[in-house]
Amino acid sequence: MKKLQIHYTCQSCSSGNEILVPPHLLSGELHKDACHICQYEQTLKFHPENQVDELHQCVVCERKDFYKQKDFNRKLGVLLFVIAAILSIWTYGISLIVLYLIDLWLFSKLGNIVICYKCQTIYRNVSNVADINAFDHEMNDRIIYSDHDFKGKPLSH
Repeated sequence: MKKLQIHYTCQSCSSGNEILVPPHLLSGELHKDACHICQYEQTLKFHPENQVDELHQCVVCERKDFYKQKDFNRKLGVLLFVIAAILSIWTYGISLIVLYLIDLWLFSKLGNIVICYKCQTIYRNVSNVADINAFDHEMNDRIIYSDHDFKGKPLSH
């Protein structure tokens, strides 16, 4: 079994920090993790409802609103598209088709990660990822701009 991996943003300097979570931390304890850049101590709140590798509540902001996506670096994806678009001038669009095929192959090979809507904390090796919905733009806007708390329930109209 892989350990739950959490990547969160430091509240002091906005740098990214990563922690591998041993199972004993998921039993409802508070854990202080120091930023590797500014040494700010962030308190991570591990709630009893979070099982060994299941996620029900964010350890940083304590919200229950998550979405899943493929585990691929967005900046790298945009860079590859820009390169393929520039090369399409000389390849008559074939570079875009090649990029599409590479993207299709990567989509089938890469696993999912879970991300908190509110604080953008990334969780890897989550066993209940199938229970979490994909990104919803309206839900994201309501959480970010009006601080709406869906309490883990999907948006319903």
